[in-house]
Amino acid sequence: MFKQFTIQAPSVRIEAELQHKIDNKTKPLGALGELESIAFQLGKIQQTTTPDVSKPQMIIFAADHGVVAQGISLFPQEVTPQMVMNFLMGGAAVSVFCEQHNVPLRIVDVGVNAELEAHPLLGARKVAFSSQDFSQQAAMTSTQLEQALQAGVDEANLAIDKGVNLLMFGEMGIGNTCVSSCMMTALIGVSAEDSAGRGTGLDSAGVSHKARIIEQSLQRAEKETGQLMSDWSAQTLAEQVGGFEILAMAGAMLQSAQRQTVFVVDGFICSVALLFAQKVAPDVREYAVFAHQSNEKAHKMLLSHLKAEPILSLDLRLGEGSGAILAYPLIQSACAFLNKMASFESAGVTDSK
Repeated sequence: MFKQFTIQAPSVRIEAELQHKIDNKTKPLGALGELESIAFQLGKIQQTTTPDVSKPQMIIFAADHGVVAQGISLFPQEVTPQMVMNFLMGGAAVSVFCEQHNVPLRIVDVGVNAELEAHPLLGARKVAFSSQDFSQQAAMTSTQLEQALQAGVDEANLAIDKGVNLLMFGEMGIGNTCVSSCMMTALIGVSAEDSAGRGTGLDSAGVSHKARIIEQSLQRAEKETGQLMSDWSAQTLAEQVGGFEILAMAGAMLQSAQRQTVFVVDGFICSVALLFAQKVAPDVREYAVFAHQSNEKAHKMLLSHLKAEPILSLDLRLGEGSGAILAYPLIQSACAFLNKMASFESAGVTDSK
């Protein structure tokens, strides 16, 4: 079995003090809406009434997927290493936004189907040159699963040991919406038709083809394991239909939670990583801030399943951590009002009581 995680939900002991501080700012009760919920969550996770997200980091995990051979993506697999280079050279959307908000960016190769040259922003943690085509065989071995999870654990530790107090995750991998939809179907039992979406821009025929491949892949895996997918362990599910970058994200989330560090969930693929992490250790969910609701059709269903309230809804469907970095200024604002806004008492303002 892969690495075990010991995660405890944040203590409730500070809740009353936090809520009192939020409620006694110079505003009507609840007037800052979701910012109040974010501030409360940040304070509870950090166990302080003065939460701090001044040392963030964005980590993008990248890998390729064998199932791309089944024609489930508009883009060829060589786009994955090309986009990794685009990230490293500062030309991608997430690169631009990270620069705008002074957030350090790191790209981690856990399974890109190419040899990548060393770069200061690149973490070399390649498990293999792509997963296997899970429509034909298991996506990975148990050893590869352990390595992918450990890559995420190691990256989270590296960041937190440097003082990072807010982690944001993104991903890159042609075909990974198909992998995510397949994992979602196996994890919560929705149909492949409901979980499969447009990804990088498939038309209706392409989406239907993707759903068929997902169904065939899960049938293959059930036959091979001799178990219904509803009975699969987290390990079996990951080995049969997982993706290296998705599992690395899950490992990073689990380790962040184990170290009581806030992390930001990006879009659909990142949310599936959290869904998998939750199967491993349910309390990981308590440390997650949800950045946005994406345009991928299954994301709304998945957020509802996770009982998540995303910060933004901008019709994004880019991935690569773009929604997470766009939500960061609002997370900063949640800290700012809690830490700096006057109370009724300090400002000499009469409250409504």
